[in-house]
Amino acid sequence: MPTKLTTTINKIASLPNSTNSALINEFHQCMKSNGASERHHQNNNLKAIIAFANFLGTDTTFFDIQLKEHITSFLDTKIKNIEEDPIENGLLHGMISSSIKLFFRWVYNQKDVKAKGLRIGEVITRQDRETPALVRIREKRSKRISPYLETELRERDELLSIIKYEPYKRNKAALALF
Repeated sequence: MPTKLTTTINKIASLPNSTNSALINEFHQCMKSNGASERHHQNNNLKAIIAFANFLGTDTTFFDIQLKEHITSFLDTKIKNIEEDPIENGLLHGMISSSIKLFFRWVYNQKDVKAKGLRIGEVITRQDRETPALVRIREKRSKRISPYLETELRERDELLSIIKYEPYKRNKAALALF
């Protein structure tokens, strides 16, 4: 069952580091003001960042992170055994990595705006933000040729038998191409 945004937001207050907690709250306010979707964008990004903040613990703030290895060590904890879940490994790693990348882009570009005494969004727009070198991490790709299991693939005869039941020509053509 998916976690609601309110549940995720409540978890921010229970983070072990108050600096990280305040920074995540500020990031959430920024996402809300930009009109980001609650379920997909805000909630997924916050869950990944909260997990990373918990991984960092009480003594390390986001500002202390200077090396890629700090982030990759966290990402490596999220990789499952191939036997457990052969498909989702690359997908999960990529989603968490992109959430952390987005967050650090926001953090480092906000520091530049605040240092210059400007209002947020006045100079650095979302498209102009630079990605800090420490979060330029390559996504791990799955070693599988196809993202589908062998049992999910359809044989030619199965697809051809389905075509006669499809009422639209466009869909029939697509099925025939499969």
